[in-house]
Amino acid sequence: MNELRRAPRHRTLKKGHIIVSDGFSTIDCLVRNLSDTGAQLKVASVLGIPDSFPLKLSDGQTLQCRVAWKRETEIGVEFITA
Repeated sequence: MNELRRAPRHRTLKKGHIIVSDGFSTIDCLVRNLSDTGAQLKVASVLGIPDSFPLKLSDGQTLQCRVAWKRETEIGVEFITA
């Protein structure tokens, strides 16, 4: 199978929080893999998750994300650079 990602991803198990549009609500997630350009997130449900959002990682880092794909309990995101 050919790899279509721009950067190799590394397996990880970090806690994260998807920040929804009001800026005060969050959706818990688990970062399953991570690269310089994107990540795979595990969530309870994709319902209510916007097409783009800030992702706050357990190390305090915040990344701007755009959804690339969704499954029932997983999301693939690409990072948006300013």
